Amino acid sequence: MTAGAVDAAARDALKRSGLAQYFTHSTGHGLGLEIHEMPRIGRGEEAVLQEGMVVTVEPGVYLDGVGGIRIEDDVVVTKTGAVDLTTAPRDFLEL
Repeated sequence: MTAGAVDAAARDALKRSGLAQYFTHSTGHGLGLEIHEMPRIGRGEEAVLQEGMVVTVEPGVYLDGVGGIRIEDDVVVTKTGAVDLTTAPRDFLEL
């Protein structure tokens, strides 16, 4: 799968929820010795994800004058897909 295809999947999910217009950045990036590494997980990116790569998947939604949210998952690419390394709870927490 290409990095652009991952980005497109995130955008499609937000589109189905009516939120696509509020997603204004790329979906993620590679992780390694540096916090931000290639590949960039963004629109039109043609890099093919390889087994063993660790990347972030962090789509966000931002509403002017209201606020926003970005949830970051770190995943490792496998032969059959990806394994989520993030163990944070997914329950809604109201502050």
